[in-house]
Amino acid sequence: MTTELFFVQLINGIQYGLLLFLIASGLTLVFGVMGILNLAHGSMYMVGAYLVWYFVTVTGSFTVSAVISAIIALTLGILIERVLIQRLYNRNHLDQVLLTIGMIFVFNSLQSILFGNDPYGVAVPGALGGGIPFTDNSSYPIYRIFAALICVAIAGALYYVVRSTRLGMLIRAGESNREMVEALGVNIKSLYTIVFAIGVMLAAVSGIIAAPMRSIVPGMGESVLITCFVVVVIGGMGSITGAFVGALLVGLISTFSSVLMPSMSNMIIYIFMILVLLVKPQGLFAK
Repeated sequence: MTTELFFVQLINGIQYGLLLFLIASGLTLVFGVMGILNLAHGSMYMVGAYLVWYFVTVTGSFTVSAVISAIIALTLGILIERVLIQRLYNRNHLDQVLLTIGMIFVFNSLQSILFGNDPYGVAVPGALGGGIPFTDNSSYPIYRIFAALICVAIAGALYYVVRSTRLGMLIRAGESNREMVEALGVNIKSLYTIVFAIGVMLAAVSGIIAAPMRSIVPGMGESVLITCFVVVVIGGMGSITGAFVGALLVGLISTFSSVLMPSMSNMIIYIFMILVLLVKPQGLFAK
């Protein structure tokens, strides 16, 4: 591997890892605070990608489409939590799995009805087109750098909210002892609604960011969900820090293995997950 290829793959791995973190953070936040195992989380990623594609075709503006899509995703998260998820708080994980698997089939069917089964793509916004010269013979796409910076900004904002605001204090308290928080007069149902809606919006925003870089195809949510579960298991369920570290590790391992060991690239991250679980069964940053 040449030095040039090494640095390109390093940047690609970090960028991919940051995108994975954005998806996985919502998954681990919902599980850590609410105890809800949401297998339909990947469907929210798909929803974000299809929404931004649709609104770009209507408005012609990626920025406007991204804002509209994020607002719709937030509203969808509130509705799902109020109508469906609230019924699961006092039930076991099997019921959660069955309901959220059913949601996957519903969203996949709606996607097929509304948008068809053809692959779509979103053009890179004009201001972010082109690339930054990397060497004399190559350049790195500006949009990928922009996407990485957006992921870092959202990660920083999420960390600040969880660690330094009253809402974050309530989230952490609800994660530790929800009965005591409710006894102290906090409306735990409203808190759960906020947390779930934020988790849904994070997944949808990931799909929005990824749309100009990847094909928008049916079933795209399931493949990313599996990878995100690997991230969460490696980092430790319920840990935002663990999700961040796990996502970067998975992103780098996936990127380098696709170049160095292409025939085994699909296996490497699972082998790494097994090794981590052998050493730390609860994940690297388990609560």
